[in-house]
Amino acid sequence: MKIDPRHLAQLAAILEAGSFQAAADELGLTQPALSRNMRMLEARLDAPIFERSGKRSLPTALGRRLARSGLAIRAAEEQAGVQASLWAEGRRGELRLGAPPIVSGRFLTKAISRFLVAHPSWTLDLQVGLVPELQAMLARGRIDLLIGPQSLVDQEARLDFEPLIDDRIGVLCRADHPLTRIDRLTARHLETQSWLVHSRGSLLRQQTEAALLAAGLEKIRIGCEAGATGSALEIVAATDLLTAMPVAMTCPYLEGRLTFLSFDHPLFRRPIGIMRRRGSVLDSGAQWLVEHLRDTA
Repeated sequence: MKIDPRHLAQLAAILEAGSFQAAADELGLTQPALSRNMRMLEARLDAPIFERSGKRSLPTALGRRLARSGLAIRAAEEQAGVQASLWAEGRRGELRLGAPPIVSGRFLTKAISRFLVAHPSWTLDLQVGLVPELQAMLARGRIDLLIGPQSLVDQEARLDFEPLIDDRIGVLCRADHPLTRIDRLTARHLETQSWLVHSRGSLLRQQTEAALLAAGLEKIRIGCEAGATGSALEIVAATDLLTAMPVAMTCPYLEGRLTFLSFDHPLFRRPIGIMRRRGSVLDSGAQWLVEHLRDTA
């Protein structure tokens, strides 16, 4: 049986107010309109919800039971109204972010921490993954902002990019690696080494391989494949393996154990910025984070 929830909420208001007229005044209805709605509810139930007692209408047992459901509906409506007001005023909301692993580390977590301090009533959902997956999530509206490399932007997906940091990929190794003692590194030096590479499908891996091949490496000797940034850094710090990492994003993790070699190529350029859906309107929380990233980049 389908019952109009508005009628249940009105029934609860009648019991709370003590009379049809008082409830009608509270609900912004006329007393005849409210009485008509209660008759419609009784017809739907095929059972009385009020009984006459002198000049008063008293609820039946069924009426009292249904009024409890009506109270729950009214409470839910009031709570929804409060939540909507808080969201409209920017005092409560949800921010959905996406970022690839290296960007979601210390660079982004500092901004997230400051956001949560400034917006204690907000929730923040951070999605970490491979950049093609994040791009698809942004295009479909499953996240609000994506912080990542410019090469992630696909014009067909209608994404706009705002640069923050002019980052680049660097060749990373342990601090006392033999290659650190060579003044002029060439592609031949790198070709003799084994590499730790990122996950298949990773945009960082694709860009690195394209740049190294363009720099003159005939092949890349793969010694290890790792998807987790933390694991990759620990392995490189303890072995002779080389890897590729975005320089600005990785510098906080060097800690004297790791260093970047003096080897560069134009295809290593990898600006980091903010991506959003073209034409989208940011709410107050997302706008706050964007402005904070602009100021601190």
